[in-house]
Amino acid sequence: MATSDHSLGHSGWSPDAATATVSLEGIVTGWSEGARRLLGYRPAEVVGRAAADLLVDREATGFSPVGSPEWSGTADLRHRDGHRVGLTLHARPLLDGAGAAQAFVVTATTGTPASEHDRRLVEWAFAQSSIALSTYSAASGSWRLNTGADTDPLGRARTDEGFLRCVRHVAEAAVPMRYEGFAPAPHTTGRQRSWIVELWPVRDPGTGEVAGVGTAAFDSSEQHAARQRLALLNEAGGRVGTTLNVTRTAQELADLAVPRLADFASVDLLDSVMRGEEPVPGPVDSAVVLRRVAHQSSSEDRGVPEAAVDLGGIDTYPPFSPPARSLTSGRPVLSGADDPDFARWVGEHEARAAVVREHGFHSVVAAPLRARGITLGVAVFVRGKNSAPFQHDDLILAEELAGRAAVGVDNARRYTRERTNALTLQRSLLPRDLPKQAAVEVAYRYLPAGTGAGVGGDWFDVVPLSGTRVALVVGDVVGHGIHASATMGRLRTAVRTLADVDLPPDELLTHLDDLVTHLTSDDDHIVRDLPYTGGIGATCLYAVYDPVSRICTLASAGHVPPAVLLTDGSVSVVRLTPGPVLGVGGLPFEATELELPEGSLLAFYTDGLIENREHDVGLGLERLCAALASPVPSLEVTCDAILKDLLPDSPADDVALLLVRTRALHADQVAAWALPSDPAIVADARAQATRQLAAWGLQEAAFVTELVVSELVTNAIRYGDVPIGLRLIRDRTLICEVSDASSTAPHLRRARSYDEGGRGLHMVAQLTQGWGTRQTPTGKTIWAEQPLPVG
Repeated sequence: MATSDHSLGHSGWSPDAATATVSLEGIVTGWSEGARRLLGYRPAEVVGRAAADLLVDREATGFSPVGSPEWSGTADLRHRDGHRVGLTLHARPLLDGAGAAQAFVVTATTGTPASEHDRRLVEWAFAQSSIALSTYSAASGSWRLNTGADTDPLGRARTDEGFLRCVRHVAEAAVPMRYEGFAPAPHTTGRQRSWIVELWPVRDPGTGEVAGVGTAAFDSSEQHAARQRLALLNEAGGRVGTTLNVTRTAQELADLAVPRLADFASVDLLDSVMRGEEPVPGPVDSAVVLRRVAHQSSSEDRGVPEAAVDLGGIDTYPPFSPPARSLTSGRPVLSGADDPDFARWVGEHEARAAVVREHGFHSVVAAPLRARGITLGVAVFVRGKNSAPFQHDDLILAEELAGRAAVGVDNARRYTRERTNALTLQRSLLPRDLPKQAAVEVAYRYLPAGTGAGVGGDWFDVVPLSGTRVALVVGDVVGHGIHASATMGRLRTAVRTLADVDLPPDELLTHLDDLVTHLTSDDDHIVRDLPYTGGIGATCLYAVYDPVSRICTLASAGHVPPAVLLTDGSVSVVRLTPGPVLGVGGLPFEATELELPEGSLLAFYTDGLIENREHDVGLGLERLCAALASPVPSLEVTCDAILKDLLPDSPADDVALLLVRTRALHADQVAAWALPSDPAIVADARAQATRQLAAWGLQEAAFVTELVVSELVTNAIRYGDVPIGLRLIRDRTLICEVSDASSTAPHLRRARSYDEGGRGLHMVAQLTQGWGTRQTPTGKTIWAEQPLPVG
């Protein structure tokens, strides 16, 4: 009986409580003092009798604790004196050590029990709760709703298959879930309603089995709207300002705002912004003229039918209009059909009034585009007849979107200004018109990068040299921007200066390499203050073509090799010994000689032509050779065809292309003689030159030519070494060249009145349009050039 006593104590039994113990067979085995006071029976009168004998009506009551783990209910019991006593009975089993029921403890109370009251309280709370509550019965498939659930949109959403799947899953898997539901936006608020529903399994306390599903729905419309605003702002960070293009950035803002914020959006900017200029700081005058650069519409019609101003068109907003008020105050302005100024603004513009009537525009937000303290323009967002009016939250969102777009527009404006300055500098440094000469026919193209990388330092040049030869140059400075363009200009000037000295290509690159090294050292303090770092680095390809010998001598300083199309139709990339990039210093450059048939086509270019993110350099060279091999009527057409075949619409790097078709001077244009080192030969040399001029029909040039030949040959015999040679070249000019084996070059000097010599070169300089000296592998050549006689 110890187990029974423990069970009674655990169940709250005490001698003063109205309790009785009943065996599994329904026989009263225990009777408390409280039970005696309540019903008047002494223990001896009850113990051993059937518990059912105490009931007034055995058939009417549902009291039957036997076979049930626990039971509660009401029953009418008979008092010892015979009157009826209505009681609330609660039966709990007494368990043994194995958990099996040994007997029942029945507790009796008068009136409504606390547990019943609590149960009713729960029922009242369920029915009267402001939270939308509902229960689903797994047995009957029916719903029970409180008042909140009856009126909220989820009352209708119970027909939604997604929600019902969640309910079935909770009932079957006995796990809680969360479901988010949405309801259409009321026209009055324009905000989509959102509900978060918590679902949990409801278990039978007796069996522990899932009897149904309970739900509680919470209105999350405010939180959902806030998340939507944050999502839009977050998306703006990735979609607005993706390029350094003013117009594109404005269009990105309009595309983002429609239809998630507005039914129609437009962006108007100051003309000075479009030109990259710096607007006046602070808010601008309301009468300022703006240019429409972007707009977007949610209309299903093609185009933007709501636009009263075309793209590129001019619009001047009156001072009372929402856009003008926004520009003046520097703050966003919310207006609508109930605003007299809105009606006045619309009414004074016939096209705008027609659009407003057709599309039912009733609400507008104008937000200034301001960045770094300056106003760039205004963004206008409009809602039509199928949308709710703008609210204060929309005003804040529009202001934030306009502010982010303004930073992108200002970045693009500043880039436009810097790019324009760099392009102006670069174009001023690049050759405008290449000089005409007999050695080659040329065509060229220069394309700045189409991306935000900035203007680069690519350059090319064609430099006429003595003896009808020509220098062909192409180079590329590392980096982009003003610094690269300025460095390019310095290197181009240096190459021209060194070309005038008539150095061979490999020696010229050696001197140019030294110059770049000095520039890097001298400009260290400047470079540190610039966005570009890492010193000056550049590549260069220098070639000299001689139309007399048809030899092209080339040397490369880290530059991509040229391609050549020969007269037999074969195309190849010239094999060069590549030298180091300029600025490395201390490493040699090697020259390569290439004999070219007359009419050969050389393509010099920078790496932007053949390098691409989509393919490697090898494929780019193959495509270049294929483009060169295609038959075209002219070099100009060939240039355009190559660029079209090899470049995307917006190249990522600057591109310089120089096409050169070689020419040759024939035997009837060149006369050459070998001369002995004998002063007596000077007269014979003059005579030979005179006879050749007569053969060419240039007798009028004989006098000057005789003086030049006499002076140059005399100097070679007197100061030079054998072999000595004389050559006349007839082309666009008449050129006289005398070569010898000495590397000592003559120079002009002022002869005093009593000097016997020193006047010869001075006379040559006076009688010809140019003269000079160039070093050769075997010595030097002194040349003089004079114009051909007219007539």
